[in-house]
Amino acid sequence: MNPASNSNKRYFVTFIDDYSRKTWVYLWQKSHKLLNKLFKTKVEKETRLSIQDLRTNRGGEYSSAEFDNLCEIGGIQRQLTAAYTPQQNGVV
Repeated sequence: MNPASNSNKRYFVTFIDDYSRKTWVYLWQKSHKLLNKLFKTKVEKETRLSIQDLRTNRGGEYSSAEFDNLCEIGGIQRQLTAAYTPQQNGVV
């Protein structure tokens, strides 16, 4: 985001549960790497359910080997949408 938020955050990410429409919004200063682990832990603790599927675009923030490894270890099935097709993003 430009300009940064009052707390000097420049990035944000939203996660939406396709079933319940519950939404999580995180503001972040720099890297998203820690956010991915934090999100998984927080959601699973809050809902008492494990994340089964995760639909993302093919943006660089979710195409790292580290993120792939996190999903594989957590048993999360990845669903990647085709480039430039926002209609595949569901409720997002």
